[in-house]
Amino acid sequence: METEAVWREILRLSGGHPLTVSLSGGNPAIQDFGPLIKRGVAEGYAFACETQGSIGKPWFSDLAMLVLSPKPPSSGENMDWAAFEACLAVRPAQTALTIVIFDDADFIWARGVADRYPDLPLYLQPDNPDTDSTSPVDLTKATSRLEWLIEKALTTEWFAPRILPQLHVLVWGNKRGV
Repeated sequence: METEAVWREILRLSGGHPLTVSLSGGNPAIQDFGPLIKRGVAEGYAFACETQGSIGKPWFSDLAMLVLSPKPPSSGENMDWAAFEACLAVRPAQTALTIVIFDDADFIWARGVADRYPDLPLYLQPDNPDTDSTSPVDLTKATSRLEWLIEKALTTEWFAPRILPQLHVLVWGNKRGV
């Protein structure tokens, strides 16, 4: 969608009442949201963005909140720390880390990330156990994964991160485009 179409949709959904707009899904840093953010901020809206931290954009500095979600080893991706540092170079005052944890290796990796960036608040989320976009999420599995992650943090005496479920998965499941 072009900037003007996105802006019209924001106005429609917000009823014209300024609020915080969250840019997320996939890697929103691929898009140029600079013009949209400038327009929205001029009209009283705030913007937050959650991105994996692989592409830094100048418009990050215009955000009210930036959440960087680096991909852990289980993702199969190699983390480009130079690109991540480029994101931090243009970050707003409110910036946090979110890491989705699939296994013990991810948990250990997340501790290393926390040590590397001790000034950033860290949120850990257990992986989504279901991937079928046509079926609801099995809340028993989701709760079990959350309990596993909490217990892992407690038994290793790592109390710094905040541990939360992936709320979007609990609400919308694995539906695309929500």
